[in-house]
This record gives sequence, structure tokens and C-alpha cells, in this order.
Amino acid sequence: MTNINVIIPAYNEADSIAQVIKEIPKSVAEIIVVNNNSTDKTVENALKAGATVLTENKKGYGYACLCGMNYISKKSNKPTIVVFIDGDYSDYPEELTKLVKPIIENKVDFVIGARIKKLREEGSMTPQQIFGNKLATTLMKFLFNASYSDLGPFRAIKYDTLLTLGMQDKTYGWTVEMQLKVLKKKIQYKEIPVRYKKRIGISKVSGTVKGTIFAGIKILSWIFKYSIK
Repeated sequence: MTNINVIIPAYNEADSIAQVIKEIPKSVAEIIVVNNNSTDKTVENALKAGATVLTENKKGYGYACLCGMNYISKKSNKPTIVVFIDGDYSDYPEELTKLVKPIIENKVDFVIGARIKKLREEGSMTPQQIFGNKLATTLMKFLFNASYSDLGPFRAIKYDTLLTLGMQDKTYGWTVEMQLKVLKKKIQYKEIPVRYKKRIGISKVSGTVKGTIFAGIKILSWIFKYSIK
């Protein structure tokens, strides 16, 4: 039987976190919310919704993901698949079933939920997000012959494969680091089109000038770092 764990990094997502947890398929063995220094009721609402809640006080998306992975590494019953999803309710959690299917069928090790235009709610991605995704995926296509179209945070990966990647990024570069390392290790991957809607609340990355700039710098630095290896 497939054992699936979900990791949800969450910083001040009190208004959305319970809805995300509620709509994750019941086939998931454990939902792990990593509270990343929230000052609202994120922890309280996640616990009420039935999630395991961890705390990572070092602010950063990668820090939160690594905290979740560290927790999983200490479990006696390790998952076969780990799914990452944001806590802002911009994704459709029930589509997790679509993401894990190719992995369960042993077709690929890694699946990205691609936020393609025809399935995106208007205004759900900012112009800078769309541009950044296009630039990053175009560079990866040119430099590494990749077939990525998105850096979407909704993704599934075999746990054993995830461990081989040796993930390091602590902040904005987490998603692109994972995709680059999958390419470098020649791991089989696939994109699955997913729906995407306007998030609840303000984005901590694309919703601020500082976040947008730093995310862009981090993403490009990872790409160019791997291009010269």
C-alpha cells in the first residue's frame, strides 16, 4: 500500500490552512504543517483540522520544507511518496491524486503540478510570477534540455528519490533546486496540468517587491550555478 505524506510550509495562513487540510484526499497517511514563525492562528487552525504541526522559527520556504523532511526521517514508518503543497489554498488539494498516480504506477519518480494558462483563474498569478516562470523554464530548456513549463510548488516525489537530491536551499530557490537536481541525476519526471486559483491573503513572495526580487535572484543563481558545473 502506498504511504503518502504531505508537507505544507505555512506562514500566517490562518484563513486558509484548515481548508487545504480538509480537501487533501483521505488516502494520505499524514499531513505535516510546518509553522514558519506565524503570528496568527495558523497553528491552532491546523491542529483543529487534524494535521501534525511542527515549528521552524527560521523564516524561509526551504527551511520549512527541510524541517518537514527532518521529521519524516525520524519516523519508523517512512512514506513512499512525499507531496509538497502551499497553505494558501491556491491549489486544489484533491488533485493530489492526479499527481501521485504516475509515481504509484512506477512511470516516473517526480511530478510537478503545472499551472497552465487555461486552467488558471485570472489574476491568480502575478505578471512577475508568470515572467519569472517563463524565464526560468526557458533557461532550463536551453541549458539542460528540460521540458518544464512551471516551477509550481504543488509537487510529488518518491521519498527515496527526494533523499538522493540532498536538498539545501533555505528560502526562495527550493523548487528550482529540486527541478535542477532531478535533471542532473537524470531522474524520470512528468508535469501534470493542475487548476490554480487566487490565493487567500497576500503572497509573502510575489506580493512584495522585496520578495519578488530576491526570489528572482535566487532562482537564476541556482540555474547558472548548475550550468557551469
